[in-house]
Amino acid sequence: MPHDDPPAALSPQLCQRYSSLIWSFLDADLSKSALFYAEQYYVVNPMNHDARHLYATALMQAGQPHSAFRLVNLPPDTRCTGCVEVIAKCCMKLGRHRQAREAFETCLRDHAYIPSQSMGSRIARSFPDEAILYCLAGNAALKGNLHECASMNYRQALALNPMLWEAFEGLCAIGDIPPIDDLFPNRPSPVLRKPGEDPKVGPSKPIPTATGAGFFTPDAAQGRNPFYGWKPELRMGAPAGARDSIGTVDLSFYGEPSFQRPVRPSRSQPNNLVQPPAVRPLSSADEAGPVTKKPRSTARQRTAPPSTTAADTHHVKPSKSAGSLPGGPGLAGDRTKSSKARARPVLTIANISSSPGCPAQAATASSRSHAVGIGKPTTSSMARRSTRLQSGGSKAAKTVRDRRRVATKTRSQSHDSGLEEEPGGAEQPPAFAPASPLAQAGHTDPSPPPSGAWTAEQEQAAQEAYWNELADITIYDVMKKFASAARAMALYDCRRCLEEMEKLPAAHKRSASVMAMLGKAQYELGVYPEAERAFEAARNLEPYRLWDMEVYSTLLWHLQRNVKLSFLAQELLSIDPKAPQAWIAVGNCFSLQKEKAQALTCFRRAAQLDPTCAYAYTLSGHESIDEDLNKAINFFQCALRADARHYNAWYGLGTCYMRMSKLRLADYHFKKASQIHPQNAVLLGCVGVVRERYGEFDRALELFNQAIGFSPENALVRYHRAKILIAQKKYTAAVRDLEQLRDTSPDESNVLFQLAKVYRLMGNEVKFAQLLAEVRDVAPKSVAKIRKLVETVKDPDVGEEVMDEG
Repeated sequence: MPHDDPPAALSPQLCQRYSSLIWSFLDADLSKSALFYAEQYYVVNPMNHDARHLYATALMQAGQPHSAFRLVNLPPDTRCTGCVEVIAKCCMKLGRHRQAREAFETCLRDHAYIPSQSMGSRIARSFPDEAILYCLAGNAALKGNLHECASMNYRQALALNPMLWEAFEGLCAIGDIPPIDDLFPNRPSPVLRKPGEDPKVGPSKPIPTATGAGFFTPDAAQGRNPFYGWKPELRMGAPAGARDSIGTVDLSFYGEPSFQRPVRPSRSQPNNLVQPPAVRPLSSADEAGPVTKKPRSTARQRTAPPSTTAADTHHVKPSKSAGSLPGGPGLAGDRTKSSKARARPVLTIANISSSPGCPAQAATASSRSHAVGIGKPTTSSMARRSTRLQSGGSKAAKTVRDRRRVATKTRSQSHDSGLEEEPGGAEQPPAFAPASPLAQAGHTDPSPPPSGAWTAEQEQAAQEAYWNELADITIYDVMKKFASAARAMALYDCRRCLEEMEKLPAAHKRSASVMAMLGKAQYELGVYPEAERAFEAARNLEPYRLWDMEVYSTLLWHLQRNVKLSFLAQELLSIDPKAPQAWIAVGNCFSLQKEKAQALTCFRRAAQLDPTCAYAYTLSGHESIDEDLNKAINFFQCALRADARHYNAWYGLGTCYMRMSKLRLADYHFKKASQIHPQNAVLLGCVGVVRERYGEFDRALELFNQAIGFSPENALVRYHRAKILIAQKKYTAAVRDLEQLRDTSPDESNVLFQLAKVYRLMGNEVKFAQLLAEVRDVAPKSVAKIRKLVETVKDPDVGEEVMDEG
């Protein structure tokens, strides 16, 4: 079977970032976040089998095994063994156990298959990190209607890990959404480090990397958003492998454990551990002049007790011929010195002996050779060592220690000078600086290269770090564009949502989730034909999709698409009989057939399957509103308990109170619905109708004008505005609105009645007679109304009173 090669369109770093990000959310049971990024990974390169496997796995964990099965059920000549393994899992979910057995046996027969990047070995974190716990706490609080607590938890989660899409969706559900730039600040573009640049001079904050603890791991000592003003720091260690460790501490971020152990919080903390030999590029004793050898732990590291013997010194003395070991005393103890030693020319024995002020360097060199085992010790050197060890409190030993302290301080001031200060200035303590991961992992050669050197390893590491930063920013920017569109949709700013979706990359515009969001935005704007096309495109891309299908079924109900609605209901019911979206579609189908009892039963079944489905309660209330107002009010209140921002339930309560002539309660609920969805023409029209009932015609006309500005095609709002214009004796403007309604709705008898009334008030008896004839043809049962209109005198007040019945 064919193997899975990385796609040419995506860099290996981007593939690795997507893979580790998705798996971290799958391990944390955040299926929505995993599905969001898995779909992005798949749509940018659908030919990549690794992206296909991850997307199918996310769909399967999200409860969509049919969609996952369709995604990996490719022709036998194009699918890999990884696809077959996912097929087997999907068959197990769907209860197709025989097909699952065949698929597993097919996987066993392919011994040469190399797993894709996402299917290889990895380490998962058993306990979630802080950001994921905040997100899970927010989900629980949201379901318990603790919106303030949920909002606080979601904000904390996004501050720790801005890639938690599920936390952002929770804020959208609550409606408490800060500006996008506050939640997701802009990040600087990555810069490739050039030769000769010292990474310690540049930014010091590490790059957030992908781990199981969250895709971007923030600084532990920083409480705010980790992306606010952060700057990348290039890691010069070995580049990460094809797959980062998921769920454990990211080694590329925190360093190896051996790097951390020698680091001590203060100089007063003892460190009696015997360190393995490591490379010491150039110690402070190399410039200390012609002194005899003494135990290094007393003056150099200052960690061992003063009673350290010469025999112990041989265990801590680093060997120049030994291999480099990260975390040894040469790197952990003199980190600052090691990093600065790379920036100056290599000092050899020749130029050390030629340094001024050092008349006896040869003796020092011979004693150093003895310490590391190169050559045999001389008699004079042994005599000097025994004399010095026996007289530990002598003035000569004190002078040696002071000279070495001075050498440590002098190096920070001049790198190339071999001169030393006088012993009188040795009373200042040496400067100890904490080590950086770069100084620990990057310096392994015994002789550091000159400052202008740029090795192949350093260049490869810098390039690798640059591509990792570029992959992080690519994912982050795409997520931010989706967040802008989702925020506009959650606030029902549908036109802004359409504008934000236009900014998405071309590949993402063709995804099923974007098409579904486009359909919902068009539906909320009242542009039903465009919304229908968007939902059809989403179903073509993902035929087994269940999400958002309740909105699509209601759209077909408004468009009176009886056949399409029936077919949709049957398909959804065959995909998942326990999905509330399927039963809502069935209920809409019965409602379109005027079978209210069966429709109400289906809506109740949907509410039983998902008690948090507010739309099922709302549709139940609309089905009951004509028979029992109190029962409908109960359904609408249940919907608001499930979702306080469900404006349809607020609108339903306002309608019930309007029919009960409780204008104050109706006005309150209509205004609440209009606050949630401020651009809905129907809601603004309802608020205007209440103002009209109160006799506030100017305020009502203002609301009707605003509603028509949002939706010029809304016939109901235009009809109410025409009635207001008639009451204000603005007959010409009323005729324009009524003529337009007559063209769009020629069979509406109320429009014809109002138009006939206006023409009679204007004195046009011919038009008046023609329109009455049309009314008699359209509505034969309205003969009594026509007779009353003919018998009334031409008084606008009397005419208005008579026509209020229509």
